[in-house]
Amino acid sequence: MIRITCPHCGPRDQDEFSYAGDATRTRPADPATASAADWHDYVYLRDNPAGPHLEFWHHIHGCRRYVKVLRDVTSHQVLACGWPDADLEAAQ
Repeated sequence: MIRITCPHCGPRDQDEFSYAGDATRTRPADPATASAADWHDYVYLRDNPAGPHLEFWHHIHGCRRYVKVLRDVTSHQVLACGWPDADLEAAQ
């Protein structure tokens, strides 16, 4: 079981959260001028990282806020948690 520390609610089980995606992805800067290739890369192409990785989780059975989590995807150990704008890479 993964324990995620919500900055608002405190430590909670993974069951209270829903995975909300890769926190390292950025949308094209100007959607109106982005090419089809830019959108294809953003929507479909994903890395398969091993080790620490930034993720968004939605606290659906709690405060309903989004949380950024730095998690080791090979061991499922949560290394750091914070608000979506937090710089968790410094926690490594």
